[in-house]
Amino acid sequence: MKKMSFLFMLVLLVGGLFACSNSQSTGTNTTEEKKEEASSEPIVIKFSHVTAPDSPKGKAADLFKQLVEERTNGKVKVEVYPSSQLFDDDKAIQELPRNTVQLIAPSTTKLVSYDPAFQIVDMPFLFTSDEAVYKFWDGEGGQILSKKLEKYNIKVLAMWANGDKHFTNSKRPLKKPADFKGLKFRTQTGKVLDEQFAALGASAVPMGFSEVYVALQQGTVDGQENTFNNIDTQGYAEVQKYLTVSGHGRLDYLLLTNTKFWDSLPEDVRKTLEEIIVEVTEQQRKWSEELNKESYEKLKESGMEVYELTQEDMEEFQKAMQPVYEKFADSIGQDLIELAKKANE
Repeated sequence: MKKMSFLFMLVLLVGGLFACSNSQSTGTNTTEEKKEEASSEPIVIKFSHVTAPDSPKGKAADLFKQLVEERTNGKVKVEVYPSSQLFDDDKAIQELPRNTVQLIAPSTTKLVSYDPAFQIVDMPFLFTSDEAVYKFWDGEGGQILSKKLEKYNIKVLAMWANGDKHFTNSKRPLKKPADFKGLKFRTQTGKVLDEQFAALGASAVPMGFSEVYVALQQGTVDGQENTFNNIDTQGYAEVQKYLTVSGHGRLDYLLLTNTKFWDSLPEDVRKTLEEIIVEVTEQQRKWSEELNKESYEKLKESGMEVYELTQEDMEEFQKAMQPVYEKFADSIGQDLIELAKKANE
């Protein structure tokens, strides 16, 4: 009896050990399966921007998403958040180094907080064409500015265009520097812009983009500076009588990513993304140029009184802007200014 009891207990013990061993084996397989599942999960790129989906930047972001997901066969998923749904530009710039977001495309002037050299886009009458701007950013000028962001864990991937700025106002035609005297202009925040209008005898009034229409309507400011497309889509022709085609400054974007995130991508994925960015950037710039041309035609048809600065006018404005260049040449860098001028050739 005792012998049978012993044998029974021995069978139970062996069975338990076998079950335990089998359980451990199953647990190991489950862990391996989880690792495989994790490795097969797509890389997620959150892309935050502030413009509407049908803007050149919005369309480019959506094209980027489409091409990335197609050409990586689902390895990469791009989540696009337009119209400040995730962050506005200021917040996005803060969050990018933390990898809360992986792609942003803020206005270039927003990067002045990192380095004053980015004020070069506000230097008046510096670039003479879209082609010159592209040549500058795609060349040595862009490389110099990009390096200034490296220590902040920010990498520049491309420059996306928005266009030249032009003057509008409700008081009188602006053909000569003297015509600006005494007028108040809404501007983005920036020391260069303050000095630009001071050199013309006018006042700069910084305010948010969403406030501009009402300020123009109520006469809080007399005029503003913007791209043809912004002037058109914001309805400024309803509250501004005069448009001066000056092309005196730029409103463009920089496509930025988190450096550590970018460097952590598999080499084949990173190469594919780089190729797509080149393709999308070319298309984005075409969209920007086309949209500004269409808007210019609409503005001429709207009843605004349009004046295009002549070469002689330009030279007079450039002469008036010399104090601005003298004041900011050191902080921006005379080397960058010379590269910009060379790009015009």
